[in-house]
Amino acid sequence: MAGMARKVTHMAVAFSVILGAIPAQAAPNPATAEALRVIDAWADAAQTYGRWPALSIAVGEGKELVWSSGYGHVDTARKRPADGKTIYSICSISKLFTSVAVMQQWEAGKLRLDEPIVTYLPWAKLQDDGRDSVPITLRSLLTHSAGVPRDGRTSYWTGPDFPFPDQAELQADYASAKPLYPVGKYYQYSNIGLTLAGDAAAAVAGQSYNQLVESRILAPLGLSDTKPYLPYDQLGKRMAVAWGPLDRDGQRKLLKTFDTKAITPAAGFSSTAEDLVKFGLWQIDLLKQEVAPATPGVLRPSTLREMHRVQFTDPVRSGSWGLGFYVEQDGAKSFIGHDGSCPGYNTVVLVRPDSGTVVSAMTTDNREIWAEAVEIHRVLDLRRDHSFKGAAPAKVPLEDYAGRYLDNVWSNEAIILPWNGGLVRLRLPSSNPSRGLTYLKPLGNDQFRVIASDGSEMHVVTFRRDAAGKVMHYEEHHTKTLRTGGSIPEERRRAPAAKP
Repeated sequence: MAGMARKVTHMAVAFSVILGAIPAQAAPNPATAEALRVIDAWADAAQTYGRWPALSIAVGEGKELVWSSGYGHVDTARKRPADGKTIYSICSISKLFTSVAVMQQWEAGKLRLDEPIVTYLPWAKLQDDGRDSVPITLRSLLTHSAGVPRDGRTSYWTGPDFPFPDQAELQADYASAKPLYPVGKYYQYSNIGLTLAGDAAAAVAGQSYNQLVESRILAPLGLSDTKPYLPYDQLGKRMAVAWGPLDRDGQRKLLKTFDTKAITPAAGFSSTAEDLVKFGLWQIDLLKQEVAPATPGVLRPSTLREMHRVQFTDPVRSGSWGLGFYVEQDGAKSFIGHDGSCPGYNTVVLVRPDSGTVVSAMTTDNREIWAEAVEIHRVLDLRRDHSFKGAAPAKVPLEDYAGRYLDNVWSNEAIILPWNGGLVRLRLPSSNPSRGLTYLKPLGNDQFRVIASDGSEMHVVTFRRDAAGKVMHYEEHHTKTLRTGGSIPEERRRAPAAKP
């Protein structure tokens, strides 16, 4: 269901894992380029072995979209490949745009974060349940600490028809409901809460919600593929069709279309991986500004900083929230963003202000992919921070060894790719690529030494060539692992499509 249990003009950059050819106009730095080759092969394997019907990923760095790619297909006939411009329902990521709309009205002095919500929406009053509580405010709604019901009582996440309420039905349902908890006591994720926040922003702006976000957020940011609705005229063309989860026979059911109606501020948007990266890059650029621009933009820098700052944490039910944004700390690193789960779609956008990196991923599989987006960030970090200790690696033709290797017994496959003057190996499929990398330091004469995570030098891996000089396999502990021909993702993209 919706929500989390917790100027760019470049074209999509798809490239061969072996050749790694990236167009010059969108070229990332060399370290990022090597990491992206690993990410490309890992994502291809995730989609293939997981039998995800469609997967799209995009990565931004600094001010640029540096890479995007797609895996699988967007249509039921499995003829149209997914890419970075494929449209998906982004469901709860909609809440980020609603939160920006609220803060725009706060900047304009039309909303106050700690004012009772009934000041702006007189109908938005729950039944008194006898428990003492402070009033429900916009701040508590944006941080999911208001204690309001997660969803309405019409079971609109239930298939096959997904009966979302219109505005009148929403108001009647809310007015007859009681709070789940007193305000500020617990984290309770709520689609109703962010819907109320969006309605309040629209009410004080004097516009419909859709007009508000389209004219004041999406158009100014150039997010031409992001809409406060689902463009079903593009279904199976640019928009990926929605599939249910795999059943015990390994099959998926095609799901019906849905319209979130009154719940649009919480779950009704559509977008692409590339557009969400653009949205994230705008945030990174805005955060760098110390002085508000002379011409007002979508938000002031200080406002976005306040939105990213943790406003509420619940150690019991878990979750750290800014104003609309989920904030996950990993040491000194902050993963700031949101994910979204709607029938047949799972999406995520994660912004890393410390590294200046944005990752967006989208699928038509039923599993949440927040962890996968975090892993992409971590692989980028590993290459950015990596060094081979001791003497410099011997200079060897690394591309001679790059490719896919099979042993047909102990693992499905492994990829070997250039990495900071040496090689890196990753066995596929992998749920934790950042922990599964094996570093190979070149010694010369087709030999590489395995380097442990602490820099210790381990055993030797030897590559063997045929009479023509082509690498055919490698030997490790007297076991041979054979190399296959062709580049990994391109090989899969040319193959006949498998059933989702």
